[in-house]
Parts: sequence; C-alpha cells; structure tokens
Amino acid sequence: MAKIIGPGSVIVDVTGFAPHLPVAGETVKGSTLRFGPGGKGSNQMTAAHRAGSTVQIISRRGDDVLGQILKKHYETEGMSEKYVVVDPAAETASALIEIDESDAQNRIIVILAANEQVVRESVFAAEEDFKDADAVLTQFETTTEAVFAAKELAHRYGKPFILNPAPFVPVPREIFDGVDYVTPNETEAEQFTGIKVDTVEDCRLAAKKFFEMGVRNVVITLGVRGAFFTDGEREILVPSIKVKAVETTGAGDAFNGGLATAIAEGLPMETALQFATCTAAISVTRLGSSPSMPYRHEIVALMEKEFGVRL
Repeated sequence: MAKIIGPGSVIVDVTGFAPHLPVAGETVKGSTLRFGPGGKGSNQMTAAHRAGSTVQIISRRGDDVLGQILKKHYETEGMSEKYVVVDPAAETASALIEIDESDAQNRIIVILAANEQVVRESVFAAEEDFKDADAVLTQFETTTEAVFAAKELAHRYGKPFILNPAPFVPVPREIFDGVDYVTPNETEAEQFTGIKVDTVEDCRLAAKKFFEMGVRNVVITLGVRGAFFTDGEREILVPSIKVKAVETTGAGDAFNGGLATAIAEGLPMETALQFATCTAAISVTRLGSSPSMPYRHEIVALMEKEFGVRL
C-alpha cells in the first residue's frame, strides 16, 4: 500500500443549493443546506485514502463544532489525525459554497482560519513519516512556507513532490523550482504563467513557462476536455469521461488524490492519468467534497470500462 504525506487544509463545507446562483443584490430561495468535511488538502488525502493509499495530512483545526465534523470524518474513514493539531484557541476553517442546481457549477468563499497556522515547524514535526513515504502531495490552502518545507523534505528523502497550485495565491516563483508534478487547471495555469489555456498548443506554451520555473512534469486539467501531460519531450492527452454531474466542488481534489496514489504506486504516466480521470469523474456524480470521493474498486471498474485498463 502506497503512503502519501503532506501539509493540507482541513475545512468544513457549508453548502447551499439553489435553482440558480444569485446576482449582486438578489435573494434566491434555496432547496437545502449541508455541512460536511472538505478543504483541498483533506479532500485530496481522502481521495488518495479511498483510492488505496495510507495518508498522513499535516494540518490544524479548532476544538469547536466544525472541528468535531472533521474529527468524525477522520474516525469514520480510518484516516490518521496524527499531525492534525487541535488548537482550542483557533477557529476551524470553513467554506461557504453556493451550488447552481441547473448545471452543478459553484461559487466558494474560503475562510482558512487555523490552516494559516500550518507552517514550516508543523511540517518538520512530521519528518519521520517523510522517510518512508512514496509521494508528497500539497496545495495552497495552508501557507507557502509549509509548501516550501514539504518540498525540502521530499527532496531530502527522494520522494516525488506533487503540487496542486490551488487556489491561486501570489507566491514566490521559486516555489515551483524542483516541483516534480504541478497540476493546475486551465484557469490556474493562466494565472501562474500568463498564457490563456484553450487549446493543446496553449497547454504546451503554459507548460514551457512552468519548465522555465523549474517544474519537471506538467499536468493541466481541462474539465470536460480531459487532462494534458508533458515532461518536455512526450505528451499525453487523456479524454474526460461523460457523466451526469451533480456537484463539481471536489473534482480537482479527486483528480490529485487519484494521481498521487497512482504515482506513489509507480504506475505508467498514461495509466496514472486515466486513474486520476476516473477518480474525478465519479466524484462529480455525488454531493459533497470529501464524501464524494470514490473507492478503489469503483475507480478500477471505471478504468476497465472506459480505457480497457485492468489493475
């Protein structure tokens, strides 16, 4: 079983559903409100865990009502909270999510709260577990110093370092130097490179910018158009899978958790991308972010059905 570690956000999603999203000044009658575990870091690690990995997330939460929702999630999933610091003086992070029931699109306000206290020391407190990890996975919902620290330990122990550069935040260019896999969506790719990504040629140009920053492999997710990969020499374009989406909130996190698991297991790159694509495709057919993540047997079955690949 592969082992994945890294700093990541733990957030409680407060999600409201409505027939359409309100414009400024408009009040829309919604249909339901849900509270559930989320956060890009926790979503990615939940996806990796359900896909077959052992995971260790480095994070922080409060000892409040929202914190108890996260605690219950980790206990139910059988995921470790070894490096999740419970701070009674801190506020557990939250995300206010609006879902358009007509097309499953969303708007999100994230209040990072305790996640902004995940720093270099938090990551180095977990150094022992970096030594036997198979991959390091992170994103931008904690602090940049936590990302730098995770990259430092990944390099120290020779582990592949996977960075989902989401959500977009202004970061030092050096943060990308030495990243083994960067996994932006088309919007994030444009924000970090200045290249508007609409076509495969645009993907190549954006990837070139990432290579100039020191990234080794680039994966750009393109929504319904699939996922593009290049290492500067070869290219792979994996098509998306047609499904009936009900909520797209955790799709990118699902993709990254699936990709990290596949990379940690040493699967060929095309197979890894197919595994990640199937993980994301199943996730959008379900409500919630962390709760929507599929289990390994579901991913494997869809891989065989859509790509003719058996694991």
